[in-house]
Amino acid sequence: MELRTSALAALCEADPAQKVLCTQALRKASSTMALDTAAALHCNAPLPGRPAQPIWVDHTAVPKRSLRTPEGRAAMVHALCHIEFNAINLALDAIWRFADMPERYYLDWLQVADEEALHFSLLREHLQSLGFDYGDFEAHGGLWSMAERTAQDVLARMALVPRTLEARGLDATPAVQTKFRHMGDHRAADILDIILRDEIGHVAIGNHWYGWLCQQASLDPLQTYADLAHRHAAPRLRKPFNLEARRAAGFSEEELIRLDQA
Repeated sequence: MELRTSALAALCEADPAQKVLCTQALRKASSTMALDTAAALHCNAPLPGRPAQPIWVDHTAVPKRSLRTPEGRAAMVHALCHIEFNAINLALDAIWRFADMPERYYLDWLQVADEEALHFSLLREHLQSLGFDYGDFEAHGGLWSMAERTAQDVLARMALVPRTLEARGLDATPAVQTKFRHMGDHRAADILDIILRDEIGHVAIGNHWYGWLCQQASLDPLQTYADLAHRHAAPRLRKPFNLEARRAAGFSEEELIRLDQA
């Protein structure tokens, strides 16, 4: 077994529970697996592997539900569950798709995939305790669409997925936790404590490899990020920002100042 090929197989797995098991097994076996960093792998299967449900719709078509109802609260948990399902896929995709990176890069993203699998499992179990399951509500593919836009460029992927889309989670999580606590759903808020802790590390990994790639190509990180965000139509970041979490994830003070002034 070879690590990048196995990551692709896990990415192609459509059943969420099996994808989690494959990802966890891959992380456990990684120390004894071969790793071909030079191979240019190809995939003819539709990516990512995903179940027939939930139905993916445009983000503007996701129904608005009142958080005062059990269904509305479950829909919010489902939305988070869907984010974590996509995060597993994004990490696995970063492993198989991009060749000629250092060995540490692949192991870092395998760690991310494994932790995202845990997050998905925790949220799915909680969703089931509320009487629903993953797939019961519509969901959008915003995270994966950025993966498709950056499929040919590892620098753009590192800039615009972990450092942009996933970093938005650092900003949004505290407010979501507050909503859950006001609703009396302390289990969901506690799960988000785990997710926020781990996501700081995931964004830090993205920051590290973005910086490394810029250094290898003698690129200015700040100007390069602005160029990539414009070229790939990255979403505009909006306040409030979780500056403490972003700082812990490795954003520079100059970046944070520019972000806060935007």
